Amino acid sequence: MIITCPNCNKKFKIDTSLIPKDGRDLKCGSCDHVWLYKVKDVDSMPLTLNQNNYDNEIVSNKVEQESDDEFNKITEKKDEKRKKKFIEKQKSISENQKSISENKEKNTGSKFFSYLVVFIISSIALIVLVDTFKTPLISVFPGLEIILFSLFETLHDIKLFIIDLY
Repeated sequence: MIITCPNCNKKFKIDTSLIPKDGRDLKCGSCDHVWLYKVKDVDSMPLTLNQNNYDNEIVSNKVEQESDDEFNKITEKKDEKRKKKFIEKQKSISENQKSISENKEKNTGSKFFSYLVVFIISSIALIVLVDTFKTPLISVFPGLEIILFSLFETLHDIKLFIIDLY
């Protein structure tokens, strides 16, 4: 059975056995409107026979068939809309993937620069750490004094070279 929400006119297909004769409160899934729905007396409606004399099948009420047809048309339209939305989403995803791959190619230079900056900062931190613990390190490793002196002289020369560039 097809039930229509009185508020937003959205149609729902519901099993008639779920609704008692006294009626039942129903809630629309779209607009959250709640209303009392009573089932019409189906037994009092006339049934029509099928024109096929071989099977002698009983055909349900035309109104119910028409409402089922309407429901099927509505669901087919929704399926078409969903297919269109799905295709549009797939297109946008493929476009996003293309732009991401292009950005990766552009970011190769900036990635190298980032690694270079991290390397320079780490080297400076290591030099500061070694300079801080220079005296205890020299007492443990006596040959380290000459290496550290050479390192600090080299750094001083690099500093003077950079100053001369300006």
